[in-house]
Amino acid sequence: MAHGTNYKVAFRRRREGKTDYAARMKLVDYDKSRLVVRVSNSHATVQVIDYAPEGDITVASAVSKQLANYGYLGATGNLSAFYLTAYLCAKRALAAGVENAILDIGLKSPIKGSKIFAALKGAVDAGLEVPHGDFIFPEDERIRGEHVANYAESLDAEEVAKKFSKYFERGLNPKDLPENFEETKQNIDEAEV
Repeated sequence: MAHGTNYKVAFRRRREGKTDYAARMKLVDYDKSRLVVRVSNSHATVQVIDYAPEGDITVASAVSKQLANYGYLGATGNLSAFYLTAYLCAKRALAAGVENAILDIGLKSPIKGSKIFAALKGAVDAGLEVPHGDFIFPEDERIRGEHVANYAESLDAEEVAKKFSKYFERGLNPKDLPENFEETKQNIDEAEV
């Protein structure tokens, strides 16, 4: 532990590695809403947040658990779920009058083709204007889950039942994930108009 009169204890959230205050101040300095994407092991959380001196104001929010209400049967922590969650959040933000935002990824590393950028693509495809470069997005086939369907087709029936048991519990054959993705996206469009 440091001593002396010049020592200053860092903010608690900085000590815990939860907030980079320098990056946050740069984001807050813009006069735009923030598209906040947060990743957990099994879920996606996407929010559109406005800054206010007394505290942040959440304009729109979506969590991947809510996708079940729109017919999504796949896993809630994969690329497809991140895309659809951000798509849903952006539709809600547009309905609330927010037309543009800047991406806030927190302490996550900006890795090309990652879940965070699948979420960004979902928000952009929904109509929210977010500054970006198209090269950072994952491929459309991966977002739709075609790689999962192709992998499931390459396995025999016993291996598919073992490796995709959660999908079958939800009533989805993994080979049908791309179709379920498209249906869910269409249901979001119809419900959030």
